[in-house]
Amino acid sequence: TDFPTRWQAVLDAGNTHPPFTVRVNQRRTTVDAFVDACAARGIEAHQLTALAVEPDTAARTLPVAHCVRLTRALPVESLPGFAEGWFSVQDAGAQLAGPLLAPRNGDRVLDACAAPGGKTTHLLELANLDLVALDSDRVRLGRVESNLARLGQTATLRAADAAHVAAWWDGRAFDRILLDAPCSGSGVVRRHPDIKWLRRAEDLGRFAVQQRRLLDALWPLLASGGRLLYCTCSVFPVENDRVVDGFLADQPGARRVSCAERADRSASDQGGEQAPSDPDGDARLLPDAEHDGFYYALLTKQ
Repeated sequence: TDFPTRWQAVLDAGNTHPPFTVRVNQRRTTVDAFVDACAARGIEAHQLTALAVEPDTAARTLPVAHCVRLTRALPVESLPGFAEGWFSVQDAGAQLAGPLLAPRNGDRVLDACAAPGGKTTHLLELANLDLVALDSDRVRLGRVESNLARLGQTATLRAADAAHVAAWWDGRAFDRILLDAPCSGSGVVRRHPDIKWLRRAEDLGRFAVQQRRLLDALWPLLASGGRLLYCTCSVFPVENDRVVDGFLADQPGARRVSCAERADRSASDQGGEQAPSDPDGDARLLPDAEHDGFYYALLTKQ
């Protein structure tokens, strides 16, 4: 119903092997050096520079800067530079989060649903940050800690429900907040095939309630002029733009920022510009041969 001309392609994608992509750690090496090191081991790899987004969005593609796709999946230990922190395994679509949030050196940043830490570590590669990585699952938070250690990064880790602010927040506002909200996972079915059997239609409404609860709880923690990136790995609007539309209707001080506009700017800018408000500025990706399904909405506080 949501994608009358695309639903078959989405279902077909869910039955394929997912692409094997990595994010090169720009603090340790370069894309060219990593690709060359792969070639020296007989591993085929090539850089991805842009991802296709839904035709009804403001942009047709969004850039990715440090993304490399390997022709076939391999044990990470067999790839050059794994122990040295040269790269992290991360879907190309997930690599949009860090550049869209565009943290600046010195920013105080919250990754509200951080495990297993792919987006956390990407943010720390983009800038020197005071970052709090939060997750409700203490065991999964351990994966964030191990990823940070391998990449030589530091962050403050907290095991808590992000919506229960009084239990973990120290009262200091955040310049940037990443809310990678719990969702149906409908955009990553090929990575978690059990979703096809375990999810029910009525689950979507329950996820939407939880997503809105998290947005409402975290918004007061954002500093004036700050940015909040709401994202899911779902393809369903009920979990995506409908959640954001309802939130914006109740928050007069919040407005959308065009993802396309943000992606075209340098992450090193000072962030004080008046970014354009764009009701169609969200980024929606359906799963295809290059990436999984994702949704991104960038909000700013006036």
